[in-house]
Amino acid sequence: MNPTATSPATANNPGAVWRRRLPWLGGVVLVALIVAGLWPRPAPVEVAAVSRGPLVVTVDEEGMTRVRNRYVVSAPVAGRLRRVDWKAGAEVLAGQTVLAVIEGGGADFLDARTQAQAQARVGAAGAARDAATAQRERAAAAARMFTADFARLKELFEKNVLSRQEFEAAQMRADTATQDVRASEFALKVAGYELEQAQALLGRGAAQKSGEPEVVTSPVGGKILRVLQESERMVPAGFPLMEVGDPADLEVRIEVLSRDGVAIRPGARVWLERWGGAEPLAARVRLVEPAAFTKFSALGVEEQRVYVVADFTGATEARAALGDSYRVEARVVTWESADVLRVPAGALFQRGEKWQCFVLADGHARLREVKAGHSNGLETEVLDGLDAGDRVIIFPGDKVTDGVRAEPMELGQN
Repeated sequence: MNPTATSPATANNPGAVWRRRLPWLGGVVLVALIVAGLWPRPAPVEVAAVSRGPLVVTVDEEGMTRVRNRYVVSAPVAGRLRRVDWKAGAEVLAGQTVLAVIEGGGADFLDARTQAQAQARVGAAGAARDAATAQRERAAAAARMFTADFARLKELFEKNVLSRQEFEAAQMRADTATQDVRASEFALKVAGYELEQAQALLGRGAAQKSGEPEVVTSPVGGKILRVLQESERMVPAGFPLMEVGDPADLEVRIEVLSRDGVAIRPGARVWLERWGGAEPLAARVRLVEPAAFTKFSALGVEEQRVYVVADFTGATEARAALGDSYRVEARVVTWESADVLRVPAGALFQRGEKWQCFVLADGHARLREVKAGHSNGLETEVLDGLDAGDRVIIFPGDKVTDGVRAEPMELGQN
């Protein structure tokens, strides 16, 4: 009798057949589950699309505002200074507001030598005033020329005949010329005040004989920025009393690393943020100082830094609350373009001297070599190797290799 033969009772009973096959089916399912559990899963990755758009590269550093033209009022002669009642912020008028009164002593009478020095000082002050007058006329002529040139170029720019770079350069020249006119006018006022002080010193002998005190008036109009000496005391000639200036005539001095200062050019745009207002303020670089200085960072690292001076370009009303020596955070533009192929900076990594990235295509990560351009730390310009619309993997980990299966990670998934 064949032992494997199926009995008539078993053949007529399907349930018995399935009971005999059930262990085999269970084993097959178990093996399939084990294989499925051990089968490598796609690596979850974060992806971003390569796109075209504007890219701006900036140098971000802290800066400080300061009054562009300030004047330190000093004692013209030695004597006893009466108490100064002025406080910082008080408005003053040029040649009218009395800032201080100094009572002279007998020792201040002018001898022959001092008389000759006073006469020479009057002559030098007069020559300085004439030079300041000529400088003002020169600055005014340059301002008229650059303003007219800017008006002509503005019409060409509105007709799309002129490039934005040339238009902004013309605007920078016109703004700079206007600022130079203001500075020359301030210098002329100061020169006139110094001439008056020199003439007052020359006639000091006659004034002292009559017992009249020396009256110090404001050289320029504006506000008192700082009172340096308030109490009554004996002061020597040339002793600083207070600082006077126009707080609306502000500039910004930005402290940058010397290697970043090399890339900054006069006329570059500047954004001033976190100054206390809701909107950023606009400015333009006027000067990158030629001499750097050494400074130690908070970690004790020795750094070479240089000052970048920028002028405000917006309306004065937008920064009415901003004063002298206020802290700001500046972003100085070193390079910009309106249309570049850009990719998140975290998608690129360097191997040797080559830049590479992973592109997600057909569910697999593909290693791609690219040619990178400018970068602002958040986005990088791509010159070759990628096309708009490609999906790149951001911050690929050790599990991401060329050809590995990958799937985009859902938002909020770890």
